[in-house]
Amino acid sequence: MLKIIIPTLMLLPLTLLSPPKLMWSNATTHSLMIATLSLQWLTPTYLPYKNLTQWMGIDQLSSPLLTLSCWLLPLMIMASQNHLQQEPLSRKRLFVTTLIIAQPFIILAFSTTELMLFYISFEATLIPTLILITRWGNQPERLSAGIYLLFYTLISSLPLLVTILFLHSQIGTLHLPMLKLDHPALAPSWSHLLSNLALLVAFMVKAPLYGLHLWLPKAHVEAPIAGSMLLAALLLKLGGYGIMRVTLLMTPPSELLLYPFITLALWGALMTSSICLRQTDLKSLIAYSSVSHMGLVIAASIIQTHWSFSGAMILMISHGLTSSMLFCLANTNYERTHSRVLLLARGLQPILPLMATWWLLASLTNMALPPTTNLMAELTIMTTLFNWSPLTIVLTGIASFLTASYTLFMFLTTQRGPTPSHITSTQNSNTREHLLMTLHIIPLLLLILKPELISGIPS
Repeated sequence: MLKIIIPTLMLLPLTLLSPPKLMWSNATTHSLMIATLSLQWLTPTYLPYKNLTQWMGIDQLSSPLLTLSCWLLPLMIMASQNHLQQEPLSRKRLFVTTLIIAQPFIILAFSTTELMLFYISFEATLIPTLILITRWGNQPERLSAGIYLLFYTLISSLPLLVTILFLHSQIGTLHLPMLKLDHPALAPSWSHLLSNLALLVAFMVKAPLYGLHLWLPKAHVEAPIAGSMLLAALLLKLGGYGIMRVTLLMTPPSELLLYPFITLALWGALMTSSICLRQTDLKSLIAYSSVSHMGLVIAASIIQTHWSFSGAMILMISHGLTSSMLFCLANTNYERTHSRVLLLARGLQPILPLMATWWLLASLTNMALPPTTNLMAELTIMTTLFNWSPLTIVLTGIASFLTASYTLFMFLTTQRGPTPSHITSTQNSNTREHLLMTLHIIPLLLLILKPELISGIPS
């Protein structure tokens, strides 16, 4: 564990002390080496925990998410280079430092075996994200987006803190392996129901559940490219991971609690897919599609079967890479056309033919075309939901149909059709952008060959 965390912390002096010309290349290559080193975590094991210490441990639920978080740091640094080109050197250093500071907190949140430490690192990831959005966001509404993010997260997580303290007073420990052995023996009373609700709601907001999702499109639209990648690929996964972790600890909650959440999650997947069909803003469209996909993850995590956990985990990893790639593509369009409005930035295929190939690949993975891992995840989740209640097939079926519809709409609008008259000269796509897209798509394509690495089930 330390052989990843210490090099990640050493990125800070490297960024601050590198010569100006070498800062980007040093930070990128060093973080790529850390990402390559983190692939060792993926080796499946029959043991419940690997590298178990008093505070940290890696199991089948956390190892794919830990590897994903390490893999995305170099990609975030690469994606931000053009965005920060005109900024003074001190601001560039500060930006990369903020990205690096977020990393240990995310690693800690995914690998901790102690509930209070998990809560602290879960909340601490909010600070670098808030700095990125409010300091480097493009639009004047970035402060209100930051306030939305802050208050939604803080208000939802205060009951979580109270419940964690309540659990500690009941059992005397917050160590996860111990809690698994000794389920909190709460009587089926209002205190039991409320504590279960409080444990779930904080992660539902982070995931986000439809109805608690209003902060997400705002934050995505205002955030710089690295902020969008961090939010879509990692911070939303903290919500899904938290639900999985916490539902395993809870005594089986009453159906009274589960039905509304599952219904809302599936209805939300359907509603946000419909909202995507009438979006005019490209980043907003991709943000709403994240809500739709995470709705399936929430529904699967609450059912608590092996298959549903496996499907939710595969979908989280696939969605993390796919949505991050889509945000990068949206950013390359924005850097050339200076507009995120679909009507003003369309018909780009004749101008950037290679980028159109990346758009096609990202769109196909987003709409879960076989043989991608996205399809495997969606089929697994649909099967478990159908097994739980046959009526859910209607909602999931319509949602997957709408997903294909809005993805095709997005691809055709951005790539096909007449090029607007105001786009007269466009800079060519460069090697850095193609490398960025390649590093997103290669893991997606390779994971098809061995999906048990990310399925959360020992092989």
